[in-house]
Amino acid sequence: MNKAFTIIILLLTVNLSAQEKWTLRECIDYAIENNIDIQQQKIGVKSSEIEVSTSKFSRLPNLTGRVDQSFSFGQSTGSNNLNSSANSSSTSLGLSTSVPLFTGFRIPNQIKMNELNLLAATEGLNKAKENIELQVTSYYLDVLFKKEIQKVYKEQLDLTNSEVDKTAILVEAGKVPKSQLYDIKAQLAKDELNVTNATNDLSLSLLNLSQALNLREYDNFDVRSPNMENVIADNIASLLPVQEIYQMAIQIKPQIKEGQYKIESSKRNVKVAQSAYYPTIDFSAGYSTSSYRIYSSKNIYWKDQLRDNQRKSFGFSLAIPLFNRMQTRNQVRSAKLNVENNILALDNIKLALYKEIQQAFQNAVAAQSKYDSTLKAYQAAEEAYKYAHEKYDVGKSTVYELNEAQTKLLTSKSEQIQSKYDFLFRAKILDFYRGERIDIKY
Repeated sequence: MNKAFTIIILLLTVNLSAQEKWTLRECIDYAIENNIDIQQQKIGVKSSEIEVSTSKFSRLPNLTGRVDQSFSFGQSTGSNNLNSSANSSSTSLGLSTSVPLFTGFRIPNQIKMNELNLLAATEGLNKAKENIELQVTSYYLDVLFKKEIQKVYKEQLDLTNSEVDKTAILVEAGKVPKSQLYDIKAQLAKDELNVTNATNDLSLSLLNLSQALNLREYDNFDVRSPNMENVIADNIASLLPVQEIYQMAIQIKPQIKEGQYKIESSKRNVKVAQSAYYPTIDFSAGYSTSSYRIYSSKNIYWKDQLRDNQRKSFGFSLAIPLFNRMQTRNQVRSAKLNVENNILALDNIKLALYKEIQQAFQNAVAAQSKYDSTLKAYQAAEEAYKYAHEKYDVGKSTVYELNEAQTKLLTSKSEQIQSKYDFLFRAKILDFYRGERIDIKY
């Protein structure tokens, strides 16, 4: 029973440990959910929703209730020249309402403008999410790159360890001088330093990623390693012509939609400003009643006064703008200038987007070409290392020659790994511009 319980605990521990490794999408989704800038953007969207609601409710009538109570103290002189107390009080009640009937089309244009501002704020939120997505992807791939580099250096450290043992045997057999043992041990120390540096670099990359996710606990944080065997073949289809990718991007990218909504909103703002040229018509209605009391005198009962003093009123008001010191004209001119400015801003956004796609495409092509070259260089360096290793094993070469071949092998392998992840990142950026969800295969 105890043995079975122990096995269950071990299985649960292994399962939990496996769950601690994050996929790329898990990192992206978590970062978007917990990023403070994103949360502030969401508040901005909610604020825009409130503005839309406020502008829609401006069509409704208002209703105001009023209660007045006043007291008066003093004396008054009558016709007989006698002073009498004139202490009194009065009470009045009232309700009033008004409804805008015509506002020069200001209210409908204000509503539409606020709705467009809401759409622009929503696209601004989507743009912020995409920026986080790219940032997390960059950090995530950097972690994977550092993992592979660390693995290469560890493998080389194991290989050098075995070379130390072999050299020690050759020294004891008198086939090589003892100086070679010292040289290979020096190389072992160098390889250990490489592993230490690679481990530190990996830890720093994991820290950067965890900070991008706003994780408080970093100690057990790790990511899953994907299948990278056919990374070039799996992502080569992403390298579509720049113009084709751009035409897709301008239809779906949030920064483009945000700019378009801002232009339409500013056009509506022109109409809002122009509404001040028109006359306005309002309907108003009211109801009031009051009672009056003189102390030390006989008064009509207050309920009867409230009933008898009722007043009901309604009416229409027409306001015609004649001259307001050119304020309306200048407000319209400023609104039109804002339209022109937003049009230029959108043109600038489109130009920047096209340049970004051009750069991403060129970087992807360059990374692919570099990967092909580094692959050939690595294969050649691998053959040279094997040959140097065989010569060293039979005592026909020195540790210096072996170390030189090893250094070339490590350099070419590092460059190959770097170009592979560089290509993957550039390919994912091109997919991103086409509106595809960023993810990698596991």
